[in-house]
Amino acid sequence: MKAARGMSRRDFVVTTLAVGGGLALGFSFPKNDAERAALAARLSGRPWESLSGKGDVEVGPWLMIAPDDTVTIRVGQSEMGQGVITSCAKMVAEELECDWAKVRAEYVSVNRHFRENKVYKRLVTTSSSSVRLGRPYLQQAGASARERLMAAAAQTWSVPRSELTVRDGLITHKLTGRTLRYGEVAEKAAAIKLPTEPKIKTPDQYTLLKKPTKLLDTPLKVDGSATYGIDVRLPGMVYAAVKASPVFQGKVRSYNADVVKNRPGVHSVVEFSGEEIEAGIAVVADSYWHARTALDAMPIEWDEGTHGSDSSEEFFRSSRATLDEPGAKVVTRKGDPEAVLKNTSQVVEAIYEVPYLDHTVMEPFNCTAQVTSNRVDIWVGSQDPENAAIDASKVTGVPVENVYLHNCFLGGGFGRRGNQDDVRQAVTIAKQLGGRPVKVTWSREETTRHGYYRPMRVSRFRAALGADGMPVAWTTRVVGMDENYPGDEQVLRGLHKLPYFVPHQLFDYHLRKTHVPTGPWTSVGRSQNEFFLETFVDELAHAAGKDPYEYRRALLEANVEFPFAKGWIDVLGAVREKSAWGQKLPVGTGMGIAIGDSRRLSRTEITICAVVATVSVTQKGEVRVERFDVAMDTGPFLVNPLAAERQVEMQVAMGLAAVLRQEITIEKGRVVQANFDTYPLLRPTEIPEIKVHFVRATDDPIAGMGEEAIGWVAPAVCNAIFAATGKRVRSLPLKNHDLSWT
Repeated sequence: MKAARGMSRRDFVVTTLAVGGGLALGFSFPKNDAERAALAARLSGRPWESLSGKGDVEVGPWLMIAPDDTVTIRVGQSEMGQGVITSCAKMVAEELECDWAKVRAEYVSVNRHFRENKVYKRLVTTSSSSVRLGRPYLQQAGASARERLMAAAAQTWSVPRSELTVRDGLITHKLTGRTLRYGEVAEKAAAIKLPTEPKIKTPDQYTLLKKPTKLLDTPLKVDGSATYGIDVRLPGMVYAAVKASPVFQGKVRSYNADVVKNRPGVHSVVEFSGEEIEAGIAVVADSYWHARTALDAMPIEWDEGTHGSDSSEEFFRSSRATLDEPGAKVVTRKGDPEAVLKNTSQVVEAIYEVPYLDHTVMEPFNCTAQVTSNRVDIWVGSQDPENAAIDASKVTGVPVENVYLHNCFLGGGFGRRGNQDDVRQAVTIAKQLGGRPVKVTWSREETTRHGYYRPMRVSRFRAALGADGMPVAWTTRVVGMDENYPGDEQVLRGLHKLPYFVPHQLFDYHLRKTHVPTGPWTSVGRSQNEFFLETFVDELAHAAGKDPYEYRRALLEANVEFPFAKGWIDVLGAVREKSAWGQKLPVGTGMGIAIGDSRRLSRTEITICAVVATVSVTQKGEVRVERFDVAMDTGPFLVNPLAAERQVEMQVAMGLAAVLRQEITIEKGRVVQANFDTYPLLRPTEIPEIKVHFVRATDDPIAGMGEEAIGWVAPAVCNAIFAATGKRVRSLPLKNHDLSWT
């Protein structure tokens, strides 16, 4: 037991692979500490710590240059497996014209960000924004540093800047052939102020960007040296296990700390509550195990408040009733769709429903905090360290300039690790411990039952078909559940501008508040709405007796008001070709298609994606997704095609797990699901063949790649199931349906 408790993650990985026999043969681990250090030297396992030395020179807040020409680039976005550290470093290096083999990376200092008037622009990592929003200023940082280095060389040689060139950090005087390395002029460059900032490159000038690039964080994650929040250890640290009210917005009525105060290792029992903090109890001890077992043994009575009888069943029932009421807000009205529907013989109508979904982060929630009278230190994996630091300041009263947030690697985010509830809770507990650091760890059950869930949603679609089978009138009504987004944007997203040509349209919606916390889930508002929209279009194609691909294409070609129609058609055609759409398939196997983009009211960038799923269904109703073909618009460039392809594959796996089995349900005000047995992930044997096809269909930079495919997984699968069985799926997950056929 002692040996197991002291085992590092790297040793665990090596040992378990060895036990697995042949599985270990595919891995090459460093033989000694020196070899391991060399592999990991481009990024610290503790990414908030710098690898730079005393002789390194800062040439602007984003980068440092060492005497040996090593460049350390600072990254303001959070790494959770999507490759953002590598992408951000590449955007700086593209302009800096340094040697990529000599690039290291580290996180920016959150504390410095506040002390220097938010010098690092933005620290939030959500909504596929790292490249979309970060590229201009990261390229500018690299370009500015390059020109300061070139100016320093020009001063050294007393020559015009126009006579100098640079490649891989080596500056050359064209007329004499003399050279200077970046490391030789960095100190002089740091003191130079440019009269004007240089222009940044356009995509046609990129040399490093666009190239597939191995991720800088991979070696650390392979050998287990990457530090996630759950790995943090501090001198004198204690551990806390927590239980929040099982009913959201409930309170602690009573508890009996005397039952556990004399148990081994127990330090104390504390309450926590406050603004945006679910009320609960923490047991603090010398180990998590001692804290957790004591907490489980301690009697706690809860005041459930007014929500102890709430249920998902009631939420759905009342939402269906609300569909019969005119929408509280109207988004689109064209012509007179109600009149056309009343006077058309062929009307198609469908009601769709999707449940709450959890983010299923692999690393349980945790946060380590130390609070003194004039300083707060936090170790956590956060998608939004800026607001986490602000929240810690609010909880403690310590100025944000004295808050030090050490951001760790994230064991999955998907939007969930941007809510800061873990930080607020941990800091509240740490305030009560007299300056002693405490690691607060949520159990898997606590992590699952106290999420910020993807909102459940209900909709009704109705369309009148003309003699040619094309829709002449279309109405959409959506009921959103506790959608906590400014301007209701996510309830509308994907539906606010119908891409298909319909002369008469109405789109309205309702918002209903529940006690269940909701927040962004990968793709935010689209995963619900795209399931509704693309399934309904398939229903119309079937009612019209037309091929689903041809039907969509015809509706797009007819919609002269839709500015992205050509791009959609190009991407749709690509997925049709790559998937061999229309091929003869075995009985019980079908293909389903879906398409969309990431358009929204508050921004102009989009990413067009089309998906074809090939699905087989046994006569008993057992579903197997055999293959996914994903066609994705790249615009003029991708910062890292390798990372982009992996992100698409991740989205397919995540989306498919949700389609097959995942749902969060509420009974008696509580979340029913607790662990992977009741909220299962996709099994390795269930992962289909995934083919990603990149297409340049538009000329402007795309919105991103981190969540632009997942919304079309569900409709593509369900449309394929209909093609295979004749059974239409209008609610998720599939486990709730009988899909047997004869």
